[in-house]
Amino acid sequence: MAEVKKNKLEYVWLDGYKPEPTLRSKIKIIDRYCTNLAEAPEWGFDGSSTQQAQGSKSDCVLTPIRLYNSPFNTNQLVLCEVYNADGTPHPSNTRANITSEDQKEYWFGFEQEYTFIEDERPLGWPAKGTPKEQGDYYCGIGTANVGRTLIGNANRVGARMFTGRDIMHEHISNCLIAGVSLHGTNAEVMLGQWEYQVFGRGAKKASDNAWMARYLLYRTAEKYGIDVNIEPKPIKGDWNGNGMHTNFSTNKMRNEGGEDYIKSICEKFKPTHKEHIAEYGSKNEERLTGLHETQHIDTFSYGVSDRGASIRIPLALTQNGWKGYLEDRRPSGNADPYRVTNRIITTMEQ
Repeated sequence: MAEVKKNKLEYVWLDGYKPEPTLRSKIKIIDRYCTNLAEAPEWGFDGSSTQQAQGSKSDCVLTPIRLYNSPFNTNQLVLCEVYNADGTPHPSNTRANITSEDQKEYWFGFEQEYTFIEDERPLGWPAKGTPKEQGDYYCGIGTANVGRTLIGNANRVGARMFTGRDIMHEHISNCLIAGVSLHGTNAEVMLGQWEYQVFGRGAKKASDNAWMARYLLYRTAEKYGIDVNIEPKPIKGDWNGNGMHTNFSTNKMRNEGGEDYIKSICEKFKPTHKEHIAEYGSKNEERLTGLHETQHIDTFSYGVSDRGASIRIPLALTQNGWKGYLEDRRPSGNADPYRVTNRIITTMEQ
């Protein structure tokens, strides 16, 4: 009798922690490779351990929503939504709140900034004090500009040096293996800080990709013994924070455009500024100070090529007959992509 090939499925979901959820995962072994989403079975977990249920009634349901190839020692990654036992979306399921019938016409690109942390300090920072001021790190080259540290005991065979660039490149490769639509990456303004750009057509798919890219980043950094911080201001003081600038467009923006139309969209976002800030990540006031390429959290503005505005109108859009996308620069690095895309769509459709 032929041996049945086992398939290791790694289920990934968002927990119930507040103000933002964190990622969880566990592995299920089945007798077949899943050729489509319908072949990935629903599963359960103990919601009382993830702040999603009480111990007296703790079963929650994992419902698969997207399959990815796994770059790790499993075969496939299964991104899931959390449902109650009665088949209704769990209150922590922010993906289920995206109900727009037109959500698939929206394209979203997230610029996810993050900071590598070693021993509670950004990777490459001295043990005491701070490194040289910002200036050389953005898209920087050279060991001093990308952060260096050691894997293993320096007195033992097998110890080796690595930099933030090593982790960044491995993360890119893992995303491409998984099938996540990653479009670029670069070193950011603060030493130890990086960014990648992840894209998707449709609010749900784009947000799924954004969450999976984060999961792959955390898992990749584990290998190096490095933590990842996406808080809006991981280092207080005269240092850039972590944002998740969100680029968005509709069919009309991409194909018709026009200066008056694009500016009318920007004007739509002015009266809902507070509602957007409420969805754009906790502690964002620490980042949105009006400094370090941000607009103040209490002020809304937009402008062409203005990285100090709430919404930037890209120069390329104006050069293309005012057709293209807009960049909302307000979301923080720890924002939930499902909440961000849903709020943008809600405003656009008002």
